[in-house]
Amino acid sequence: MSGGAYAAAGVDVDAGERAVALMRVSVSGTHRAGVIGDVGGFAGLFDLSEFRHMKRPILATSTDGVGTKIAVARALDIHDTIGIDLVAMVVDDLVVCGAEPLFMTDYIAVGAVVPERIAAIVSGVAEGCRQAGCALVGGETAEHPGLMQPDEYDIAGAGTGIVDADDLLGPDRVRAGDVVIAMASSGLHSNGYSLARRVLLGDGGPGLAAYIPELGVTVGEELLVPTRIYSLDCLALARAVETHAFSHVTGGGLAANLARVLPTHLAADIDRSTWALPPVFDVIARTGAVSPHDMERTFNMGIGMIAVVPAAAEPAALEVLRTRGVTAWTCGTVRDRRDGEAGDAEAKGGTGGAVTLTGDQPVGRSSSSSS
Repeated sequence: MSGGAYAAAGVDVDAGERAVALMRVSVSGTHRAGVIGDVGGFAGLFDLSEFRHMKRPILATSTDGVGTKIAVARALDIHDTIGIDLVAMVVDDLVVCGAEPLFMTDYIAVGAVVPERIAAIVSGVAEGCRQAGCALVGGETAEHPGLMQPDEYDIAGAGTGIVDADDLLGPDRVRAGDVVIAMASSGLHSNGYSLARRVLLGDGGPGLAAYIPELGVTVGEELLVPTRIYSLDCLALARAVETHAFSHVTGGGLAANLARVLPTHLAADIDRSTWALPPVFDVIARTGAVSPHDMERTFNMGIGMIAVVPAAAEPAALEVLRTRGVTAWTCGTVRDRRDGEAGDAEAKGGTGGAVTLTGDQPVGRSSSSSS
């Protein structure tokens, strides 16, 4: 089939080439030591020789998307932040096991290639990679006329990290007596948007353009706040103090995600009174009459990442995070699990300890006991 015939069928090869040209600078700006080659190859290449000092290097991999938050980006015609969300969802899963994110690839499926829109999306991915300290080494933009409407798109990404076997973090390291340190989220992050959109944008909801005094911004601006990326903060913490585990709080909420990094014989008690509920969550709960149970099973409730450290390391851990500009506080402790104790949610993935949330949560703009 000739290029002209392919364009007539709905695939614009020339537009795809213009998109690559527009994104080239932002992609190249993410390159770090180890990246081989430039944009345009069939595969991204990365030289691992700089990690020869590791006794037993282990590669970690993760893949994810952004979900229905993309619908908000499309509605507002703002596309240069959604890529940050994509990177966050991938690299902050990698760092949970102690892995340093090395590189990412992305995949963008579109109904029709609009070069400027593709370049904006990729600029967000590049910015996320910069925040995470990893490289964007390749990707794919696929045009699907007939399958997707011209203004429709979806994005996904995959990342690779590396960790020495001796530095692997996870349930095996967690002990009774450890403390649970919370790191504040930047908002909804990238989870729960199907519920948030139904409540805020559906029938009876305020709509994207509505200014909400409690938020200080419009609904649309709040919904599009990028996900905070914690990878460099977590790596700095693990290098500075003894760290046993991290938990990335995503779909399923705080209890289910923390439980998956606890061994089955341990439990954690989390005190809601140690932080104020950010206003966006209160707005959703009130507007949609969403129960506290459903809120906590759907949203991060103001905590985007958790670190589990020995009690003796607590002051130093909080100081490391404070100096890095991360709002952090101690929100709970780890103890022996009681016979038959289920906790507030089954561990995401099905295997883990028990997590129980206690106390009443104040509503405010920031954590009540942040450092």
